Amino acid sequence: MKTFCGRANPTTGSMEWLEEGEDYDYHQEIARSRYADMLHDKDRNMKYYEGIRAAVSRVKERGEKAIVLDIGTGTGLLSMMAASAGADFCYAIEVFKPMANAAVKIVEKNGFSDKIKVINKHSTEVTVGPDGDMQCRANILVTELFDTELIGEGALPTYEHAHKYLVQEGCEAVPHRATVYVQLVESRRMWSWKKLFPVRVEAEDGEKILVPPSEMENCPGVPSVCDIQLNQMPSSDFSTLSDVVTMFSVDFSKPVQSASTCYRVQLEPVKSGKAQIVLSWWDIDMDPSGMINCTMAPYWVKPTSALQWRDHWMQCVYFLPREEPVLQGEKLYLTACRDEYSVWYNLQKARADEEEHKADVGVESPVCRCRAHLLWNRPRFGELNDQNRTRQYIKSLRKVLKTDSVCLCISDGSLLPVLAHYLGAKQVRCMQPSRIDLYHPHELWQAFFKANHLEDKIKIIEARPELLKPSHLEDKKISVLVGEPFFTTSLLPWHNLYFWYARTAVSTHLASNVTVLPQSASLHMMVVEFQDLWRIRSPCGTCEGFDVQTMDDMIKDSLNFRESKEAEPHPLWEYPCKSLSDPREVLTFDFTKTVPQHCLSSEGSVKLLRKGKSHGAVLWMEYHLAADISVSTGLMQLSNEKGNCEWNPHCKQAVYFFSSVIESEILSDPTAVTYVINFDTKTGEIAMDFKL
Repeated sequence: MKTFCGRANPTTGSMEWLEEGEDYDYHQEIARSRYADMLHDKDRNMKYYEGIRAAVSRVKERGEKAIVLDIGTGTGLLSMMAASAGADFCYAIEVFKPMANAAVKIVEKNGFSDKIKVINKHSTEVTVGPDGDMQCRANILVTELFDTELIGEGALPTYEHAHKYLVQEGCEAVPHRATVYVQLVESRRMWSWKKLFPVRVEAEDGEKILVPPSEMENCPGVPSVCDIQLNQMPSSDFSTLSDVVTMFSVDFSKPVQSASTCYRVQLEPVKSGKAQIVLSWWDIDMDPSGMINCTMAPYWVKPTSALQWRDHWMQCVYFLPREEPVLQGEKLYLTACRDEYSVWYNLQKARADEEEHKADVGVESPVCRCRAHLLWNRPRFGELNDQNRTRQYIKSLRKVLKTDSVCLCISDGSLLPVLAHYLGAKQVRCMQPSRIDLYHPHELWQAFFKANHLEDKIKIIEARPELLKPSHLEDKKISVLVGEPFFTTSLLPWHNLYFWYARTAVSTHLASNVTVLPQSASLHMMVVEFQDLWRIRSPCGTCEGFDVQTMDDMIKDSLNFRESKEAEPHPLWEYPCKSLSDPREVLTFDFTKTVPQHCLSSEGSVKLLRKGKSHGAVLWMEYHLAADISVSTGLMQLSNEKGNCEWNPHCKQAVYFFSSVIESEILSDPTAVTYVINFDTKTGEIAMDFKL
């Protein structure tokens, strides 16, 4: 059976109906899953195995049969660990049908079919009794239901239900407990992901300062966690204001409450500064004594222990509702509130009559009132706050604007219209095509213009480019068309080529001598070796002695269904890699002309210059704003000796994983990677193929 899926094409902007097979969703889910990453997480797997062996021993020592309940079994790995540790029987629950089918095969292949029953249900639908899914309640509860925030995948309601209906009182639990840790920090870099900083512009008539509206300044933002690889954040980018403190812990061997609640700890800053950010992570004890511990602590907390790389559990960045100046040694209270799925924080200064005011902080989750946090993600805030980047645009606008310029800006939530006005354009109009219907971005920008007394200077056109009319422009022709370009619907670097399609749609409104900024763009490519990111696509084979090849095959089939022929977006500042080839410009796009009817294509080969494993190719866009000014969405710097790369921290780059990895040990016989890259101008899609 085929299904028609509607989607807005991010590059061309057109609405499309695609015919998809009934397995499309399933293949996407498997191909993009993190199962491989978890199976490669040696530290996690070893600690789980140790904890399960210890729990089975404790139950056996009491003279009881060891009956295990494994919720969210995935591949069946934890159930097989329990069976091989001597458990009498295991109930392995998996709600995702293709995964449950794979678990049945894996369990059978490893010879545990008589000890493990896979149940394809949500745990809350599992029945217990002579005719039920489980014959009796379990006395060992094994789960891996955690995300970076610990509770984001619904661990608390699942545990709450299991204790009520599926396990015995006083059962063993692996993990036994989880503990959440926090640290208060000041960080201009991380704070720039939540706030818009003032922008200074040197204009003809003196310096102008562009300020955000007060509703944005005072907005608490959104409650969703910002999860990142904190181990890639250099210590120069933040300053710790407190010691690490325990915020709360959950004992999984006892009944768990999922209802909303608050936790409060007292803090004394170790130095004075501006409290802006709460960094948080957790660890799990696999046994009651805490001897078997698996931690997500970042590098500065446990500098002596070797860090286990993992992408399924990272660290959390939480933004305080507002910046609080704090003094070394003063008494502060940090409150963590949570509902079933998320956590948020509040900081208060202690008062003399503190005891009576313990209930000051409500459990309400922060709500964005300014709309900016709904329209822009965190990297976009960072990009708008990047002064070096803004300077490049100012420099370019200075070159092209005249006092009689009629300027149209096509980009989502851009500062360019304001910059164009300050730099002397006679008339400025702007279009924000991506989310006209969704969050009413024009309301945010009206507030923005008002805060800077520009409401009568810049007009917002609430129409898509193809619906632009002469009346929108007061019957004038556009002499300067500008864009960053940035659109909120873009996922891959080339999706922002939507600017080219928009430029084509408005071409009848352009003056014959129009200046387009950027004047062109280019797609660049480089072959790399990843330090760790390769693990998310690497087959596992065996895991802790168990054969999980079935899972590898399943992921491979789903990738071959479509995904493996596509690049995927990753923020490479979080995922170190070294270049094995020089960067290569592979396609160019001329914005001074309309989108051509024919496809653009490029083929060639790149020499591998360094020893290493060729895991894949990274692709990114560069925009050529004016004669000698360009901005890159990818590679910022390459240190040539070792090939270490510095990536644009505000953008995701495209990663194309090669289907097989080649290791170049000797360079006397240089290896090359050949490529074919096609840009289909009708669909706006880029197809690529690489051969080693």
